[in-house]
Amino acid sequence: MTASTGIEIRTIDDDDVPAWTRAMHTGFLRPPVVSKEEVEIRRAGMDLDRTQGAFDGGRCVAAFRSFAQRLTVPGGASIAADAVSNVSVSPTHRRRGLLGRMMTNDLRLAKERGDAAATLIAAEWLIYGRYGFGPASWTTEWEVDVARAGLDRRYAGPADGGRVDFVDPGTARELGPALHERLRATRPGFVDRDERWWRRATGDLRPAGRPWTEPFYVVYRAPDGAVDGLLAYTAQDTWEAKRPHGTASVLDLIAVSTEAERALWHFLLSVDWITTVRSGFRAPDDLLPLLLPDPRAAKVTTHADLLWLRPLDVPALLEARTYAHPGTLVVEIADPDGYAGGRFLLEAGPDGARCAATTRPADLALGVGDLGALYLGDESVVRLAALGRVAEERPGAAARAELMLRTARRPWCPDVF
Repeated sequence: MTASTGIEIRTIDDDDVPAWTRAMHTGFLRPPVVSKEEVEIRRAGMDLDRTQGAFDGGRCVAAFRSFAQRLTVPGGASIAADAVSNVSVSPTHRRRGLLGRMMTNDLRLAKERGDAAATLIAAEWLIYGRYGFGPASWTTEWEVDVARAGLDRRYAGPADGGRVDFVDPGTARELGPALHERLRATRPGFVDRDERWWRRATGDLRPAGRPWTEPFYVVYRAPDGAVDGLLAYTAQDTWEAKRPHGTASVLDLIAVSTEAERALWHFLLSVDWITTVRSGFRAPDDLLPLLLPDPRAAKVTTHADLLWLRPLDVPALLEARTYAHPGTLVVEIADPDGYAGGRFLLEAGPDGARCAATTRPADLALGVGDLGALYLGDESVVRLAALGRVAEERPGAAARAELMLRTARRPWCPDVF
């Protein structure tokens, strides 16, 4: 598609990948240098039919791509999502509507494919709300002062009969996918990880010249031998005046049982010479602070939105998840772009839901982005109503929706994509 500006927006081909990658680097303030190896590795993970570039006089000035994703929703089911990534517009070409044109192309095709929603990780809060996205899950990062935490430094392993062992990257790559899938089936907000994700995370796939620090990989094995937890972390070895001031930084910690989660945190917080532990991005209601005898030893260093969700098919979305309390709601969704607007009757409960278009009067009225924020159960309907973002058309409807939609544990997406 070509606009009167003379800037062409189109899907790219193999010959465009180097220029597209350079444009993406430029927008993200990375050195605009692209190696042949990076192009080859990046191309192997791209669906060119879902990769767009904006070209001005032959130069690529904006990048955009999407890929197929599975997103876990409350109740354990997963939906087909259109994952948006690598969105970048060169500083010379901002405020010309290039992102809007690329987003419109992508969402239209996602709707035609039957994707229930689109997802992304927003670099800036103000950008994506105008395209119908809402912040569906948040993340928190802690920095733990190990000396103050109050844990027994004589810890020598799990007391439950399990064990903690170091493994090599290949073993982590072998064991990680099945473990992650077990956890993904239980936690709303999780997205799938393909083989390429695991190869990159374990150093098996990386462009030459990119810095790489080999992590430590640790697994927790339950008493029956099952691998129920995996930890990846790096360590900074620092000494001052013959005293250690080491910092351990968690890259990934996934566990399918509280025993595994407790064991991996206790292990890391007892490693000799480590005085500070950085948790990496965790769920806001993570167990970590309250695992410590002194939770104040865990200082919040980041608390921010992470996964954003844009509904594309309201009945499919609302029928995919379960609801904590049974109830009936008529919701009116405003969607200026026309993908998901309408009035819908939801009849739902712990065992599932039915949702269809209706002419019945609405109980609640809200924008499509606010539905995205509410969908995984993290945001409060009552709070959005107080902010004027949800209109309560029938008294008591907001409180009823609150009971239905909220989840016992907050949704969490541990991955940035």
